[in-house]
Amino acid sequence: MQRVVVVGTSCSGKTTVGACISERLGLPHVELDSIHWAPNWTEIPNEEFREKVAKVTERDSWVVDGNYRVIRDILWGRADTIVWLDLPFRIVFWRSIKRTVTRIITGKELWNGNVEHWDALLGPEGMPKWVIKTYWKRKKEFPELFASPEYSHLEVVHLRTQAEIDTWLGNLGV
Repeated sequence: MQRVVVVGTSCSGKTTVGACISERLGLPHVELDSIHWAPNWTEIPNEEFREKVAKVTERDSWVVDGNYRVIRDILWGRADTIVWLDLPFRIVFWRSIKRTVTRIITGKELWNGNVEHWDALLGPEGMPKWVIKTYWKRKKEFPELFASPEYSHLEVVHLRTQAEIDTWLGNLGV
């Protein structure tokens, strides 16, 4: 494993797992949200996003976390391993509420000066609603993508519970 992509629905733990893989294997870690979100929650243009992702994945080794469809061809085409965090809905939904409330209360800066406010919890584009909107779609979409010939070179690590994630990470690099 030298070029790893961590995928899963929002609040499945992609960034946490990506950082852990990075630390255990000594590979650079890139969080796609940190590239995608400019100040004031502005999304960078797709072409700029593609250019930046292409640049960071030119290296021989890396760990990247995120699900952005617009750069999937670049990222997955260069990856050797996909780690799919496929946790139960109740877990990721609860995490979406807990994580968002914690970030709002603490005022934790995420990327490029962005912080979450109450609309991130209660608004029409809020994280709990986003999880509801995308969870089942991703659960169906990922196996279809993994089965496609263009991604047949990828080793897919499918982790369904936190215990599986912890065990797999615990054995990584041993």
